[in-house]
Amino acid sequence: MTHCLDATGLVQVHGQATVAVLGMPNTGKSTLFSQLTAAHAHIGNWPGLTVDLMQAELTLEGRNVQLVDLPGIYDLRGHSEDEAVVRRFLESTPVDLVVIILNASQIDRQLRLALQVRQLGLPALLLLNMADEARRFGVAIDIEELERRLALPVLLISAKYRQGLAQARQAINRELAASEPGAGSGVRDLEARLAAADADRAAAMETILDAAVTFPAQWRDALTRRLDRWLLHPLLGLPIFFLVMALMFQAIYALGVPMQEALVALIENLSLNVLTPALASWPSFARGFIVDGVVLGIGTVSAFLPVIFLFFLAMGVVEDSGYLSRAAFLMDAFMERLGLDGRSFVLSLMGFGCNVPAILGTRVMRSSGLRLLSMLVIPFSLCSARLNVFLFMASVFFSPRQGALVIFGLYLLSFAAAILTALLFKGRFASEEALVLELPPYRLPTVLQVLRRAWAEVRHFWFWARRYIIFGVVAIWLLNNLPLGVAPASAASLSGRLGELLQPVLAPIGINPRLTVALVFGFIAKEIVLGGLAVIYGQSAGHGALGHALASEVSWVQAVSFMLFTLLYTPCLSTVAVIRTESKRLGFTVFSVLWSLVLAWLVSFCFYQLAWLVGWR
Repeated sequence: MTHCLDATGLVQVHGQATVAVLGMPNTGKSTLFSQLTAAHAHIGNWPGLTVDLMQAELTLEGRNVQLVDLPGIYDLRGHSEDEAVVRRFLESTPVDLVVIILNASQIDRQLRLALQVRQLGLPALLLLNMADEARRFGVAIDIEELERRLALPVLLISAKYRQGLAQARQAINRELAASEPGAGSGVRDLEARLAAADADRAAAMETILDAAVTFPAQWRDALTRRLDRWLLHPLLGLPIFFLVMALMFQAIYALGVPMQEALVALIENLSLNVLTPALASWPSFARGFIVDGVVLGIGTVSAFLPVIFLFFLAMGVVEDSGYLSRAAFLMDAFMERLGLDGRSFVLSLMGFGCNVPAILGTRVMRSSGLRLLSMLVIPFSLCSARLNVFLFMASVFFSPRQGALVIFGLYLLSFAAAILTALLFKGRFASEEALVLELPPYRLPTVLQVLRRAWAEVRHFWFWARRYIIFGVVAIWLLNNLPLGVAPASAASLSGRLGELLQPVLAPIGINPRLTVALVFGFIAKEIVLGGLAVIYGQSAGHGALGHALASEVSWVQAVSFMLFTLLYTPCLSTVAVIRTESKRLGFTVFSVLWSLVLAWLVSFCFYQLAWLVGWR
């Protein structure tokens, strides 16, 4: 076996078979890929493509196989970004076998994709997934007749319950044995070949379905019909959805926050009781760099992991049950006016828990414009980290009743900022994708699959975001501790000088040099804002002393302006890092940061100047 490096940096292995997994969305394609590859899948780039694809190397009875999970598509001649990606892949990559995944209970709507692959002359294996659902709904498929009509091997499987997976592996190996790996080439004139067969394809589908598939006279999914009467009700559907989401968030943070705090406490204890004594003989600057810079960076990243894991765990349950697509359907009409769709609403709502997993969730969108516009509005969601800052500030400067109104007003403003942003930029990031929703039957999610998906998302976040956050925390520590010999975060430090330098910009919105330094801390993570204020004012963030110190120097008008700016300005470094990795566009990432800064300054400026005009102090 030999290797070579092509112009894109992809390592190609000669003698290794390439198997592409192709199917429509919501057919269980990713579930099958996950079941076949276990924990061995990784993200790789491919020549001729602008996106990364999931891939894994398998060994089937001594045969080396590279399995590639292609984006879910409805039609090889479609106009979406994902359909273009699949076409480019098939045109540029020698494929030894295409494994086609269809939903057995919806074969009448999905068989077209299998016919397109066959008409291209590609070696293929057809797996009819969700066979258990097909039987439950009364769909009967004559496999032998279907194989004869398609001239393709066909298997009935249920990837969710691992039924038929062993036979699928054997079938893949058997089909590969019939050809030499790497002997083929990309498909030439793909679109022209498919267009030429369009007229014959519809007639062929009808003939094959009449001969090999029997559908029930009446669909047997009474449970879905009963639930949809309530969950898709024109008046009750949305209130029920908001209640479900509220309960989900309560569960996530009831479990996640104690886990988060325990993880932070563990890291702090290790730092205090193990690392600090071990580095006691080191120079103070080097010791501080390791303990307060690098270790703090790792702790900041790690603190996100429990909540992200639980978030994707809950989202896996909501999605696999079939409810998420219904929530998107309920909100789609309103969101369409903003250039978004129902999925954007769901993800923005998730952003009120944490912006990071909400941004990660935009992967479900196939249109680049829709995905980018959603990434632009999601960071305005008032996340739990910002909420901690606002609760503290409100308790210092307002009575409980007034503070509740201030917090409620900030929530309303976050919605307003997202709507304004969408209206302003929907033309710039136009979506070419019509929202096509399959409303699947309600299903009971499997524990193993939901856990595996949540773990994969956490691993992806850790791999891509850690470098940015650790770098940022170290940079902030250096700003606070340089030049050597100055008091940390004092006016003589680089961060103090930065606060003074930014006064011409921030003084018109009532933010003094000390608050400016806290905002610099907040760029790393909004949780650091209170810790930054504690360091700056020399008081503990957990006691009233910090509140008294703030109130003696800052007016309530300045405090509200500070809260407005904190709500809208640059999202935390984790969010910026994820926007960068998910959008794959540095220019867009810079634009999103600059837009949030400009909007935050304008809103704070209008409030602060208006407050002085009307005599508020």
